[in-house]
Amino acid sequence: MLIDGLNADNDSALNCIDFSSYHSCLYSLKKSISYCNKQKEIFFEYHKMSFGKKIQYWFPVFLWICFIFWMSTGMFSAQNTYLFFEPLLRFFVPSVSHKEIFFFHIILRKIAHLTEYFISGLLLFRAFRNGSDKKKEWLWAAFSLFIVVIIASSDEFHQSFVSTRTASFVDVGIDILGGFLAQGVNVIMFKRQQQ
Repeated sequence: MLIDGLNADNDSALNCIDFSSYHSCLYSLKKSISYCNKQKEIFFEYHKMSFGKKIQYWFPVFLWICFIFWMSTGMFSAQNTYLFFEPLLRFFVPSVSHKEIFFFHIILRKIAHLTEYFISGLLLFRAFRNGSDKKKEWLWAAFSLFIVVIIASSDEFHQSFVSTRTASFVDVGIDILGGFLAQGVNVIMFKRQQQ
């Protein structure tokens, strides 16, 4: 009788289970596993690349990062670039004032920041894509922008140790903007190629 009573209780408990929620949980679990498998596939794509392909896609990135850090040395301090820029501008515009030269010099340096990191963004997207035609452009763009942020931050941190340079959050923002604009171009160009 006791066993029959327990069996009856179990049957009633089973009847109370909401099988629709069970199926929705099962579906969510399957989606999570599928998402994890996709992330694992993306992570291991790099390791599947041949050494020649790694050089082809990542060596230009490495060279460009080296160039950026070289540009952040004392050789390219504001004082040094001004000494080059002033006579050059006066050659083309003899009547230019010191105030105007100073203004255009600052603008030129900020454009240089934007351009450096725009090119970084292009090269990083190319490296993450590594010739693939898979529709992962937003993921490649996100990874590229993340690396741009790291490079820009570490570059300004490096400048804080150079006596003739100063670290600037404004410059970091300009650098990130350059990388962001590059990702916009990358995604648009990729979508056009897929059409």
